[in-house]
Amino acid sequence: MSREAGMIEKGLTYVFTGDGKGKTTAALGLAWRAVSRGLKVCMVQFLKTPYTSGEHFAADLLSPMFTIRPMGRNGFIGDRPLEPEDFSAADAALEAARAAICSGEYGVVILDEANVAVHKKILDVKKLLEVMADKPSDLVLVVTGRNAHRDVIDLADVVVEMKKIKHYFDKGVRAVEGIDY
Repeated sequence: MSREAGMIEKGLTYVFTGDGKGKTTAALGLAWRAVSRGLKVCMVQFLKTPYTSGEHFAADLLSPMFTIRPMGRNGFIGDRPLEPEDFSAADAALEAARAAICSGEYGVVILDEANVAVHKKILDVKKLLEVMADKPSDLVLVVTGRNAHRDVIDLADVVVEMKKIKHYFDKGVRAVEGIDY
């Protein structure tokens, strides 16, 4: 890859999944390295809303090299019943991801929590697989979220499963702003 060109020769597909913390953080680590080498990055968030996580503030600092598109609805999806707006938001996020992937503007596109959207059945796995399969050969694609579908795993080049061994959440300690979100 040439820093000036902001291009890579072979773009792989990564999946970060599992029940442990760190899937989005791993994707962001990859993004920060890409930005530092001249690649533009777009992160489309399937379940998060604007300015609810630290990465939203970091994106402001790294603009225009890093773009973040939080497209979820308010509230954690596991804490409320699914509504029609959840399905339309997931479809809109996938279309935003497809547009970013096909634009030729980005070297890396991250589909944050797309695995969860598929697992919760608000996003059709076949639609996600189509977008993954249509990825240009020089683009890095990252798909995050627990419960990755077997077909998503099979299509990926790299799959990392985060496994929780121990976490302070288990003792009732709340998430720490700036560290956990």
